Amino acid sequence: MRSKFVDKTIDYTGQQLRSHYIYETFGLEGDAVISFIGACRVKEHMVDLSDKLKKEFIKSDKMLHFIIEHFDGDLEKAVVRKRLMVGIILDEIRRNTVEIHRNALYRKENGIYSGNKKLSVAVATASPVSTLVHIGLNISSKNTPVKTIGLKDFGIEPKKLALNVIELYCKEIDSIRQSRCKVTGVK
Repeated sequence: MRSKFVDKTIDYTGQQLRSHYIYETFGLEGDAVISFIGACRVKEHMVDLSDKLKKEFIKSDKMLHFIIEHFDGDLEKAVVRKRLMVGIILDEIRRNTVEIHRNALYRKENGIYSGNKKLSVAVATASPVSTLVHIGLNISSKNTPVKTIGLKDFGIEPKKLALNVIELYCKEIDSIRQSRCKVTGVK
């Protein structure tokens, strides 16, 4: 599992959620996860069909983004990986916030919330050669189409969070792969 935090601003449009984007853009071949900071404007390249049919779109002035690519075709596994990543992110945010905020945070399906305010967006999809995940965390809660909360509200530094989350995700995936090798089949 390869990983990288990208230090330049990249505005996420949904166009980046495609096979080989990570390899073509950052040289990370194979299964990989990247993170970067930038605005989010997803309308034309919306892959969440329920949002698309409702004519909803994703917009945020500043987000911390994660894109994950695994070279397998199992969309259900991609959804599970997305939820694993959301769980890792939630654990890290809780670990780095004061108790009053820690207790208000919760995960509901693919999202992280504080009360009725949404901190994250997440989607998993498949391409002809891989499965892909995008997770975005609001840094600022300004100019969003729904009630949101941002990492800024929790006093969390986005790059530090991203580096920790990427490392934990890679370790988790490597550990899962290793676990497959330590068991025998049953009859």
